[in-house]
Amino acid sequence: MSSRLPPLNPLRAFEATARRGSVSAAARELNVTHGAVSHQIRALEASFNAPLFERGGKRLKLTPQGALLLPAVTHAFAEIAAATAAMTRPATSGELTVTCVPALLSFWMIPRLHLFTEQFPDVQLRLIASNDEAHLDSPDVDVCLLYGDGNWQDCWARLWSRLALFPVVSPTLLNMRPLRSIRDLRDHVMLHGDDGREWNTWLAAADATDLQRGRQHFMSDARLSTEAALHNQGVALGDTITAGSLIARGELIAPFDLTVPANDAFFIACRNEVRAAPIVRVFIDWLFAALESDPMPELQISARTVIRSRVPKPESIQHVSSPRSQSIERPQKRRLKS
Repeated sequence: MSSRLPPLNPLRAFEATARRGSVSAAARELNVTHGAVSHQIRALEASFNAPLFERGGKRLKLTPQGALLLPAVTHAFAEIAAATAAMTRPATSGELTVTCVPALLSFWMIPRLHLFTEQFPDVQLRLIASNDEAHLDSPDVDVCLLYGDGNWQDCWARLWSRLALFPVVSPTLLNMRPLRSIRDLRDHVMLHGDDGREWNTWLAAADATDLQRGRQHFMSDARLSTEAALHNQGVALGDTITAGSLIARGELIAPFDLTVPANDAFFIACRNEVRAAPIVRVFIDWLFAALESDPMPELQISARTVIRSRVPKPESIQHVSSPRSQSIERPQKRRLKS
């Protein structure tokens, strides 16, 4: 079979010349001299004992024999290029185990999971709702999306996003029991995703530490307190990442124009030895790209009460319309673990 095939280099010269319309252009593309391309085309014509181009005129024109040969050569080179790309493309198939902060997994990652699946259909994800940094030492876990300070030993970690906290409530509950002022919070159930320290931080920023509180419920993580707010159970503290889409869809409302920086931030982390694995790289790159291409929606001020603290604290108070905040002096950590 190989003895009946013409040599490769003359075929490349022929294809480039036919596509470009001139020997000079083909020579520049192939990074060879004009004479080299002419020589290869003449050698190919000699092997076929037939002319492939009509000489004369500013642009070369294929002969009937050349027009017959060109589609087959073009297709063959395209197939070779595709096979070469497939052989050198990083392996992005197989199973990938990911742990993620429960609230972030439920309210941010799951709604966008189809975008990853469409881009990498051969990757099978195993998702675990957890904020336990001990997973960083587990050989059964590939990537961790954690809420913390990022100071974990013997692993790779990169800041994914900072976030800010603010009260959220369902429209149904707000219609039944308005929040015209911060003092109205005493008539609502206060929902905690930690031991209460985050609400204390927000109330301090609002200059309302003396607020008389009504009933309170304490839950193990922010996903549960947010779900309780969705079910009209009270007022929770949401954040710009996990609550942003819920507010944009009208499922939750931010009744006050005040945010405080969260205790820590979201980080992507993994063991050093798995960082270079192609399947890990593509997932981490997708996380950053998805966050960049889908920014947090701006929260509308018309549905909220503007709070003006008696003692302004510009370093710790920001408007909700700013989706990212800088950190302040650290309060106690938010408990987001499952």
